[in-house]
Amino acid sequence: MSVRAAILTIFLCLAGSRLFSAEDALQAIHGTCTIAPSTMPDHVRYEFRHGVCDDGDGDCHENDSDAPLTTFTGLALADFEHEGAHIEAKIIAEAGTISCSGAIHGAVLSGDFTFTPNASFVEQMERLGFTGFTSNKLEAYTLFHIDTEWVRQLQAAGVSDMNTDNVIALHIFKITPDFVRSMDALGYSHLPAEKLIAFGVHHVNPDEVKEYRALGYQPTADQLIQMRIFKVTPDFIHRMQDRGFSNLTIAKLVQIRIFKLAD
Repeated sequence: MSVRAAILTIFLCLAGSRLFSAEDALQAIHGTCTIAPSTMPDHVRYEFRHGVCDDGDGDCHENDSDAPLTTFTGLALADFEHEGAHIEAKIIAEAGTISCSGAIHGAVLSGDFTFTPNASFVEQMERLGFTGFTSNKLEAYTLFHIDTEWVRQLQAAGVSDMNTDNVIALHIFKITPDFVRSMDALGYSHLPAEKLIAFGVHHVNPDEVKEYRALGYQPTADQLIQMRIFKVTPDFIHRMQDRGFSNLTIAKLVQIRIFKLAD
């Protein structure tokens, strides 16, 4: 899934969460779905749609992406060759189960979408300190296969300020427990979830931090993000040093990039 599509999924999930009352939070969701072979090998393209999408009131939820065929149970690529075949393809995760049940027409599975949330998952997450789940959030957790063990590991690694919303972004931007521990070993410990998400968005990584250190720099977490945004890479610093600028601060390096003084 692209970053744009991932961010859209988060937005739809959060917007949808405001439309459900507490007693509605764990109701099943119903809608329509299509699944078809993707242009990517061994992948399919799915589209799940529910809510009112024609009157512009905002109560519309659409998820579409390419996914490995193995994401679904009950579905094989050969099934798309069987015109009229009835198929029920499922995504089964700890947070719930997504079902697309229908028939193959023109090499496309079209039919009914159902998401069934898992109340046990919600109970386990509440024990970890997470509340405010709705069916729409749980659908996103299911699509991204977010499970309680991964959340526990992030907590154990020292991630602070996690909630039911930013956990989705942590997963999308691949903030793993190993990544958190690697950054902790470099002195960036107990970072809040939002800072780690920014690391993921801008591709901050431990190896590059070590290169900065070897060049004599000790960037803060915010400076690491800024350096990635303005492409103040170790290679760029080397080029500045080769030109005789060996004592430039991080702020000066960023200014050189902003005002294109190195061009």
